[in-house]
Amino acid sequence: MASDFDNSLRILVIHGPNLNLLGTREPEIYGATTLAEIDAELASLAKQAGCELDAFQSNHEGLLIDRIQEARSNADGVLINPAGLTHSSVSLRDALIASELPVVEVHLSNVFAREAFRHHSYVSGIAVGVVSGFGPRSYRLGLDALIGHLRDAQA
Repeated sequence: MASDFDNSLRILVIHGPNLNLLGTREPEIYGATTLAEIDAELASLAKQAGCELDAFQSNHEGLLIDRIQEARSNADGVLINPAGLTHSSVSLRDALIASELPVVEVHLSNVFAREAFRHHSYVSGIAVGVVSGFGPRSYRLGLDALIGHLRDAQA
């Protein structure tokens, strides 16, 4: 939770497996924007909104879970692109539930226009909302929605 000494919201951004390859991995699906560019833009947008942002990427499910668990004491909300773990990780879902933080799920591609196995998400059912299919803009839209949700909850 945000401290009593300031009103700035603290957002944890979690990027799942293989997102470190953005910009070079299947650009016809994921585009040419790198993860560093996405993180820089999100940090700038968060700062403009008076929020703090911490971004974390890992290819290891356990490290993602550890970071989500830590967020219980140092974040107000989670913006997550679980990547391939979207469709397979009950443990990631359980960590998000245990965090007791609002979650917004984002995806660069429209997962519903892709293979059938991508149509199921273990995260969507516990998320405040989902943004999918707008490339890097999905992150921007998701961040804006999460900040709006958190501010509404503060009012």
